[in-house]
Amino acid sequence: MISKSRAMLSRRFGWTLPALALALGAMAVPAQAQDFPTRTVKIVVPFPAGGTADVMPRIIADWLSRHWGQPVIIEDRTGAGGNVGAEVAAKSDPDGYTLLASPPGPFVINQNLYPHLDFDPLQFVPITVIGRVPNALVVNPDKIAANTVKDFIAYAKANDGKLTNATQGNGTTSHLTSEMFQMMAQVKLQNVPYRGSAPALNDLVAGSVDCMFDNLGVSMQLVKAGRLKLLAVASPQRVASLPDVPTLADTLPGFASVTWYALGAPPGTPAAIAEKISAAVNEALRDPDVQKRLADLSAEPVGGTPQATAAYFHGEVERWKSVITSAHVTLD
Repeated sequence: MISKSRAMLSRRFGWTLPALALALGAMAVPAQAQDFPTRTVKIVVPFPAGGTADVMPRIIADWLSRHWGQPVIIEDRTGAGGNVGAEVAAKSDPDGYTLLASPPGPFVINQNLYPHLDFDPLQFVPITVIGRVPNALVVNPDKIAANTVKDFIAYAKANDGKLTNATQGNGTTSHLTSEMFQMMAQVKLQNVPYRGSAPALNDLVAGSVDCMFDNLGVSMQLVKAGRLKLLAVASPQRVASLPDVPTLADTLPGFASVTWYALGAPPGTPAAIAEKISAAVNEALRDPDVQKRLADLSAEPVGGTPQATAAYFHGEVERWKSVITSAHVTLD
């Protein structure tokens, strides 16, 4: 019956059947976006529960669940600097029902660091940047007596290559921030990669490692509890909520590192669906309760359209590629 109707329309308007099929398909996408979502939406997080990479999308997922009247769930798929979860998302159906929420690694860094990936980071459909969180240098107070960046650098030079530095995993901003620090401070630290912030911070608190360049999202709570010592933030300027904490740039001019967390969709996801999701997330970021929960993570809400996010990703690819090249970062 459908084929007969298409044939009739083709004869009446002089369209070829392939052209008619293309036109009908184009009309179907906005309708599909208009109805979206009609079932559970899954957000893949390529890092373990407990860290900012997991907590921040949970805040958004909770708001979206209530806004859409459909479950929005988080699925943690860890490993390989975020590549395991990113590959799962990249190979999912491009219908908006599986998304990737991640810090920069899988979106803009790993293609310049890993010799082989089973997905193309540049093919993700950008949706929006949820928020930005300053990175910071935190240390175990029982193992590191230094109270300033200058003293920490002096101690690291006196113990060249002996201090252990935890990272969220190879290729993460935590890892690259530490590499940038070593290059600019002319010190050598032992890189100890983990599968995310949570397990790295657990070992840092326990004294299994000495220091870490982590975002302030979760580590700030440990600083307030006296379990970690915060030496400096890596944002270009001091953080308003921490006016007495210096920046790394105060000691190492030009030093800056901020971690952002973004949403993307599998390659081929229709633009209309990406735009609908982006609009909903931007609305969530204007909600006072969401803003308060993000502030508790020391996060600045960002937002933006898919087009603006794509441009931002492009700039971040070049920025972190420059860090990798300048610091001669490898995975060896």
